[in-house]
Amino acid sequence: MRILAFDKSGQPTLGVRRGDDVVDLSVAAPDLPGDMPALIAGGDDAMSRAKAAAEGVSGDAVISAEGLVYHPTIWNPGKIICVGLNYAAHAAEAVSDTSNVQEYPSLFLRVATTLVGHEQSILVPKASSDLDYEAEMVAVVGKSGLGVSKANALDHIAGYSVFNEGSVRDYQFKSSQWTSGKNFDATGGFGPDFVTADEVPAGGKGLRIQTRLNGETMQDANTENMIFDIPTLIEIITEVMTLHPGDVIVSGTPDGVGFARKPPVWMKPGDVCEIDIEGIGVLRNSIEAA
Repeated sequence: MRILAFDKSGQPTLGVRRGDDVVDLSVAAPDLPGDMPALIAGGDDAMSRAKAAAEGVSGDAVISAEGLVYHPTIWNPGKIICVGLNYAAHAAEAVSDTSNVQEYPSLFLRVATTLVGHEQSILVPKASSDLDYEAEMVAVVGKSGLGVSKANALDHIAGYSVFNEGSVRDYQFKSSQWTSGKNFDATGGFGPDFVTADEVPAGGKGLRIQTRLNGETMQDANTENMIFDIPTLIEIITEVMTLHPGDVIVSGTPDGVGFARKPPVWMKPGDVCEIDIEGIGVLRNSIEAA
């Protein structure tokens, strides 16, 4: 099942994608929770009810996907946990010393104000023009857990999505902490869909992941090549903190990022950036000045 968030009377609303149409869950199943963390927290029962409602409904609950205004797939996550340097080739292009890269993942947080939906504009901030693209697969937490073992980790994943982890590089490298460069408003594309785990290979492994900037392929790799796969990340993260339904893990980008190119390639106003992950979807964002 594919669930998206679209705008309805100025508010994000959940819908189930059904071919070229979308079933408005606020109409088809008004008793279900109205946001993704709460829907996911409802477990298999809530998901089954959403699926049944989408399959058996017609009339006013069904709208065309064409022309929808999208919100971020999960607009109110409790946590957005990002993973840096999680592909060896990207680590090699990004840092001169990779000796510690495979020992422990580089973890950092983003905030919800960075998020923009599919077909919405990623903003080049007024403070910098060094806005880089990063294709990343998202794993969405489905069940709370602390101290989760790698063997049981995928029981805690509800589904997957697509992220463009836009990074303002000069601010990222102002200090050893990446927070500033990763948290400018409206720099993180997220969507278009949340895809339930049963539709994706276990752990999201073996999927082609690409970035296209104005139609030119800039990144082209496979999620099989992550240093720390999703089960390993779950085990490591839950050594530190409890994960809750709707938390988002942004699992890292492959090589080919803009700052490593000579000369560097930045996203600039007027560009269109697409992140394409096999079987999950294509996230498309225009680039505008803030």
